[in-house]
Amino acid sequence: MSFSSDAKAELCRLRPQKKNIALAECYGVLLYGNRFSAREIRLVTASPDFAALLPKLFRRAFGLDFDALPAENAGGKLRFAVEQPDKLRAIFAAFGLEPESTLSHHVNFGVLEEDEERLAFLRGAFLAGGSATDPEKGFHLELATPHRSVSRETKTLLLDLGFEPREAERGGNALLYFKRADAIADFLTAIGAMSASMGVQTAKVEKDMRNTITRRVNCDTANADKVVSAAQEQLDAIRFLVREYGLDGLPEPLRDTALLRLANPEASLADLAQLSIPPVTKSCLNHRMKKILSLAARGISLP
Repeated sequence: MSFSSDAKAELCRLRPQKKNIALAECYGVLLYGNRFSAREIRLVTASPDFAALLPKLFRRAFGLDFDALPAENAGGKLRFAVEQPDKLRAIFAAFGLEPESTLSHHVNFGVLEEDEERLAFLRGAFLAGGSATDPEKGFHLELATPHRSVSRETKTLLLDLGFEPREAERGGNALLYFKRADAIADFLTAIGAMSASMGVQTAKVEKDMRNTITRRVNCDTANADKVVSAAQEQLDAIRFLVREYGLDGLPEPLRDTALLRLANPEASLADLAQLSIPPVTKSCLNHRMKKILSLAARGISLP
């Protein structure tokens, strides 16, 4: 199963006991479903858990049954429909609407006065028109509806609840979406998908850890490259001095440092400082190396 399917399955285990909560959840389902018109209500889902919930949810909210149900043991897209005019009028009336006079849908906030009702509405919207990317692959959660006004008003509802969704359009649908892991996790928690939320949070922690490790490895690699580059420059200078003049003319501290570098071509300055007899500071050793590099660069005879 996909992450979206798992999240929806988790939400479907929440059975609203209060009629007003069931009504609010159905409102989200209808406004984010496939068709909600004066002639027909049609809902299509690939989620068997959502398909199992829908008849119970509608019965609790409206006291009505669907006119068309999926065939028993049907797979793929599962279709539900309400077509009888009296049932349609009853459903529209529950939201303060009349089928014949409803030209475009809007969110009736009078049905969603309490936060619990608003969150139930969002839960229904996600069940019918929502999707979420597997957090192991990326962070994206969206709500898609064919009603632009509904999408705008749902955004207002989300803003009132402390969420900040982005807006887009795709294939004739209006979208609200989140791209940040913490926003997705908070949204899933709010609508009741605690396990799915934990999955997002866990994936974010693991991704952050991987990124931190990668940055540290890259930093260590860059530092190692610098050490190797600096050591090679020092070796080239020392070998030049050996070839052209020999090291006998160098002051003893410089000669010891040059011999130490030749014997330890890959060591860092800090390591060479500890290997010196007696040990010296890294700063002291760096000062000696700069003198050696300066002598080689000038290409003059040693005193």
